[in-house]
Amino acid sequence: MISRRAFVAGAVALAAWPRAARSGTPAPPTPGIVLPDGSVIPALVPALEQSEYAYVSPLRSDGAASTCHGEIWFAWLDGAVLTTTSRKSWKARAQAQGLDRARVWFGNYGRWKSAGGNNEAFRRAPNFEARVRVEPDAAVLDRILAVYGRKYPAEIGRWRARMRSEIEAGERVILRYQPLPSPAAPKKKPAAAPKKKPAAS
Repeated sequence: MISRRAFVAGAVALAAWPRAARSGTPAPPTPGIVLPDGSVIPALVPALEQSEYAYVSPLRSDGAASTCHGEIWFAWLDGAVLTTTSRKSWKARAQAQGLDRARVWFGNYGRWKSAGGNNEAFRRAPNFEARVRVEPDAAVLDRILAVYGRKYPAEIGRWRARMRSEIEAGERVILRYQPLPSPAAPKKKPAAAPKKKPAAS
C-alpha cells in the first residue's frame, strides 16, 4: 500500500511533467517517480508499459551521463526495464566494465538519430536512475518477446529468431534496468503571513 507521503510526492512529480516537457533544458531526476522500496508509483506504470521506447545512458563514476545513449526496445516486467542487446553493444560493454548505473527516460519522443540530426527531446522526459545487471534467467526472453510482439508487430518478425539464437549462443544478453529510489520532491516554503496594517489613530 502507498503511504500518503509517497502518494503526494508522486503527485508532485506528475504535475511537474508538463512544465519539464515545455522547458528547453534537460530534466533533472524526476522526484517521486520511484518510491523508497524501488517500485514506481502505480499511476505511472501504464505510461511505462505503453511507451514505444525507453532512452538509456550509462552513468559515469561521477554520476554524469555518458555520451553513449539512445532509444531501445524494451519490456516493462516485474517493475523493471528489460531489453536484449548484443554483447558487443555499448550498453553491454558499459555494464561489463563496471558502469552498473544508468539514467532511463521514457515517453514517445521518436528515434534519437535521424537524417536531420540527433533528436534530444527525450532529455526533457521523466526519468529515473537505475541499477543495471545482466539478467541470468534466459527464460525471461519469452516474456520479453511477447511484449515486443504487441509493441513492435511490424519489426519483431525479423528479430525474434535472431534474438533467440544469439541468446543461446551467448552473443546477446538481457539487461535489467532496476529503478533506484528517486530524490525527494522539493518542499515548498510556507507562504509568508501578510503584514498587518497599523490601526488608524
